[in-house]
Amino acid sequence: MSGLRSAVNRAALLVTGGLAVLTGAALASTADAVRRRLPAGWARLDPDRVWLDGAALDRWRAHAWWPAAVIAVLALGVLAFGAWAAYGIRPGRLRRLPLGDPRPPKDGGITLSGTALAAALTDRARSTPGVDGARVRLLGRPRRLRAHVTVTLAPGAAPAAVLQRLARGTLAEARESVAPRTLRTEIHFEVRPHAARRLR
Repeated sequence: MSGLRSAVNRAALLVTGGLAVLTGAALASTADAVRRRLPAGWARLDPDRVWLDGAALDRWRAHAWWPAAVIAVLALGVLAFGAWAAYGIRPGRLRRLPLGDPRPPKDGGITLSGTALAAALTDRARSTPGVDGARVRLLGRPRRLRAHVTVTLAPGAAPAAVLQRLARGTLAEARESVAPRTLRTEIHFEVRPHAARRLR
C-alpha cells in the first residue's frame, strides 16, 4: 500500500471514528444514568429535545430547492464513498518483496525493493532488440504480483517477435526474481508517431 493511500485511509478512519464518538457521546448524555455521572460543567442534551418540529419541517418543505439539495448532498456522499472504496481496492505499486519463502518473515528477513526491481526490469526491456522505449511497473502484494509493461516499438519492429524476446528475456528474469511466487504480466505495445512530411 502506498504512502498516499495509507494516509487517505487513516484520515478517513479518523474522521469517521471521531464523528461516531461525538455522536455516541451526545446521545449517551440524554440517558439519566449517564447524566448523573457527568461533571457539573459538561454540556448535556435535553432528553425531551425536539430536533425538528412540525412547523420547522413545513417551512423547509416550502422551499423548492430543499429536496434537490438533500438529494445532491446524499449523492455526493455516495460518490465520495465509492471513490474512496475503489481507490482502496485498486492495487498499488509493490514497495518491498520478501525473498525466498512467500510467507511474511518473522524477524524482518531479506527484502527486495519493488522500485529497484522495476527499474532493473525496465532497463532490461529497453535493451531488447526492436524496443525503442519501455516502462515496467510492479503492482499488487507479494502474494498477488502483477507486472504492467509498456513497450514502445522501434520503427519497423514486428510486435510478435518483440513479444517473444521479452518473454524469453525480461519476463523470464522477472519470474525467476519473484519465485516461488507467481507473476501475472500485462504488456501494452505503443508506436511512436512519425512527424508528418511537408510537401512544397
